[in-house]
Amino acid sequence: MLKLLIVDDQKGIRRLLTEVFLEYGYEIESCANGLQALEIIPKFQPDLVIMDVKMPGMNGIDVIKKLRESDDYKDIKVIMMTAYGDQHYISQAEALDVDKFIIKPFNLNELKKQVGEILKDKDFWIGS
Repeated sequence: MLKLLIVDDQKGIRRLLTEVFLEYGYEIESCANGLQALEIIPKFQPDLVIMDVKMPGMNGIDVIKKLRESDDYKDIKVIMMTAYGDQHYISQAEALDVDKFIIKPFNLNELKKQVGEILKDKDFWIGS
């Protein structure tokens, strides 16, 4: 079973994405900030992290920097989300080899397709 970690300070987004991806058979964990994500990742070992950029405590860019420092997590798949179309964040995400960068509000069907493509889960995104 493929594992997704959803990291967003907006409870509604965490709930929505959890419900959607559970329906497709993914194992899901979620949390509200980057510090919690860094605690969950070693235990949960997600195949993909869907993470907001702007969060209290530690932002998504700093989390990815931390992950990329570790040999165990330098290749972890990541989709970054932000409500801000700030080129600065997009450039930072690209420099950290983030797999996708999406702007909120996002198209849920497009996000599902991107998750399926990144995880090479063809049954998931072709059938969506």
